[in-house]
Amino acid sequence: MTRLDARQGVDFGRSTVLVRVRSLSVRFDVRSILVCFALLAATLAVAVVSLSIGDYEVSVHQVLQAFTGDAPGFAQTIVMEWRLPRVLSALVFGAALGMSGGVFQSMTRNPLGSPDIIGFNTGAYTGALVVMLTLGGGYVGVAAGALVGGVLTAIAVYLLAFRRGSQGFRLIIVGIGISAMLAALNHWLILQAELEAALAAAVWGAGSLNGITWEQAAPAAVVVVLVGLATLVVSRRMQLLEMGDDAARALGVRAEPTRLLLLVLGVALTAAVTAVAGPIAFVALAAPQLARRLTRSAGITLLPSAFMGAFLLAASDLAAQRLFAPIQLPVGVVTVCIGGIYLVWLLAREARKS
Repeated sequence: MTRLDARQGVDFGRSTVLVRVRSLSVRFDVRSILVCFALLAATLAVAVVSLSIGDYEVSVHQVLQAFTGDAPGFAQTIVMEWRLPRVLSALVFGAALGMSGGVFQSMTRNPLGSPDIIGFNTGAYTGALVVMLTLGGGYVGVAAGALVGGVLTAIAVYLLAFRRGSQGFRLIIVGIGISAMLAALNHWLILQAELEAALAAAVWGAGSLNGITWEQAAPAAVVVVLVGLATLVVSRRMQLLEMGDDAARALGVRAEPTRLLLLVLGVALTAAVTAVAGPIAFVALAAPQLARRLTRSAGITLLPSAFMGAFLLAASDLAAQRLFAPIQLPVGVVTVCIGGIYLVWLLAREARKS
């Protein structure tokens, strides 16, 4: 039997809902739930708009009909085969980036601790470039290269930053250094490649959802969902680690193995996105902090971060499609513009604090 109890949090005066299923009990913050529902509604609205507008206009009614198979023939093809893979990819990839950013910002206890700042995106890009430009691999090879590159970069950063435990600030500093080295290597690889291959790699490196198909979107979405669920299972231990290693150990959490597991899961999330869409910057940086401000939570929470990431990437991709129509920009160009403004504001805010 499931029991719902609405209670007032003792420590922070926050309204919570306690869900009990036999011996298992989970407490949900009411404000976080409301924020998630609001972000979900906004994201779905953006998704419907993305499915309906374009060179061939499709009404909202026809979009809804397409999901039941009742839309007129051409509208059915446009919505389900041409536009839906891109929109679904924006939602799933945005959620993955938001969750990945939440993992690393929680681990480092720093709002600058995201995979694009620490260098894991760059490492995944390096792995993909090696396959694209030197081995001539196809989609599966590029995806595997991105995953391997991201994981190897994460291992290198972790080992170089490890000294009686991996401290957050050291991870960021070492990650920035590794990222700079890999960025130089990426530029060299592109400069040494044939012109046509170099142009393709450079466009892909901007981060783009243009031309994405079900064959690319579906496997990546499955990987993101499975890794995302595993990350949510570990999220409770992640929150305990934010209290400090000593406190986490006192509560039965093995600090370094848990941190290493979170590192692998976070890298897997961002590498799965990079393998298909290229390195999309700043979503992982901004989403957790924006979600935290909306929920007013004491620490990083992964579900609101995922919903915020999905909204940011879906809205950015819609802007990338329509700002200079019929020319479609890579979505990474839009996220860099938005993220650059956010990063300047964040750095200015941190400077005022210190």
